[in-house]
Amino acid sequence: MRMEQRMKLAPRMIQSMEILQLPAAALEERLEQELSSNPTLELREAGPDEEELQIERDQEQRDTREGERELVVEDRAEGKETGSDPGAAGTKNADDFERLSNIAEEYGEAWESNTYETSDNWPMRYRGGDGERDAKMDAMANTASRPQSLGEQLLDQWHLVECSPRLRAAGELIIEHIDEDGYLRTSLDKLAQTGSENFTLAELEAALKLVQQSLEPVGMGARDIQECLLLQIDAKIAELQNSPQKQIAGTDFTVERLLISDYLKDIEANRLPKIARSTGLTVEQINQAKLNLRLFHPHPGRMLATDTPHRITPDAVIDYDEEHDRYTARLSSDRLPSVQINTQYVRMLREGGLDRKTKEFLGNNLRSARWLLEAVEQRHSTLLRVINVVIEAQRDFFDQGPQYLKPLPMTTVADQLGIHVATVSRAVSEKYVQTPRGVFPLRMFFSGGTATESGEEMSWAAVQAKLKEIIDAEDKANPLSDDELVVKLKAAGIDIARRTVAKYRKQLNIAPARQRRQFQTQ
Repeated sequence: MRMEQRMKLAPRMIQSMEILQLPAAALEERLEQELSSNPTLELREAGPDEEELQIERDQEQRDTREGERELVVEDRAEGKETGSDPGAAGTKNADDFERLSNIAEEYGEAWESNTYETSDNWPMRYRGGDGERDAKMDAMANTASRPQSLGEQLLDQWHLVECSPRLRAAGELIIEHIDEDGYLRTSLDKLAQTGSENFTLAELEAALKLVQQSLEPVGMGARDIQECLLLQIDAKIAELQNSPQKQIAGTDFTVERLLISDYLKDIEANRLPKIARSTGLTVEQINQAKLNLRLFHPHPGRMLATDTPHRITPDAVIDYDEEHDRYTARLSSDRLPSVQINTQYVRMLREGGLDRKTKEFLGNNLRSARWLLEAVEQRHSTLLRVINVVIEAQRDFFDQGPQYLKPLPMTTVADQLGIHVATVSRAVSEKYVQTPRGVFPLRMFFSGGTATESGEEMSWAAVQAKLKEIIDAEDKANPLSDDELVVKLKAAGIDIARRTVAKYRKQLNIAPARQRRQFQTQ
């Protein structure tokens, strides 16, 4: 036996921390899961204003439907009974039958093989004979198709190429080893050993050549960037030879091909004078060739990429109130389902008369529902309090821009709000805010920094912004080295080391001074 103190987290506290850490999209999914699994939760009904708005929308739809002409198919005899002349009835029938013909073409063979039913809302909706196909059809129609991978797209192209079965199989093996950039980074010798067909090196070389000549975009199957660009340049030269009208004035891409085939390393290092001395070209010609090289893609596989871009959903919106000259924050919880506890189950539990198993089931679900709603409310409150502190601390950023972003440690915010620093960290995790200056991750506002010579605090993000401003304003014919950038920053009151400047320059994807230099034309 021993006496000890231990801190244990209750399930309610764990759930609260999980909800706090969820971004808006994940919280929306979590609430939908709880709605489907917890019977005591239900969607909140629309308020009076929302009900009136819905009534107005329904009335507008009814007025629109009443304004549309009904589909009437009648013969000429019926037209006489209505008092219209046969010619007018025939014209009306022709229009009606034309509408029927358009509908039949739209729905295809399903019009004849299946039944349809109409509702108040047009268009018609399908009603299968077994009563279940309607839901299946709706699910299929609303489900996005799986996009083809790069390999599948290349194989579809390859299957259209006319070649021998042996060569086709070798090409399929090569396509299987093409990476997402479009490169074949596995050697042919290794492919000859791994293939189950025991291809010879000559067969693989022939298949690779055909793959490079046949697949789009041009450059697929290249083994390095030099071969990739040369394939594209040769294809462009062949295109211009076949279509002279497409030629760019004074450009036949021979200089571009020379630079890539013989001087690629010098181009990467921006050693233009050396290339000029070796080739007899002028610096102006080389610069123009470098501009023309931008027509070609160094990673052709990415042109067929099917990755869905990451969608950012801001958790909060910061607006500027011109009347009171202040910034206000509000949560963008419009997408979140509005849930509440079903009062019918609460009454059932209070009135009693339930068996033990049912009472236990309702009690557990009601308790879980209360915890969830309290956790969501606590998340909204904490997130809004944290953002309000950010607005107060970073007012200069919202007014003047990134260079005025100040250091804001999470411990300072935690002390000001009277909460733990871990709570602040969870509150800002994967959250985004929409501001008058754009959408930013909330964590961006929490960073360390340095003090300027005037004693003003400046965040590292603001230092990077100042560094970029200095580089953008430099003389491109004589760019600043990292040591000279240190001097420029110190003149602006920012004293940091050279290695810090080099690190920030790389983070900003800015090349060193040698590669940034622009040579004067000769």
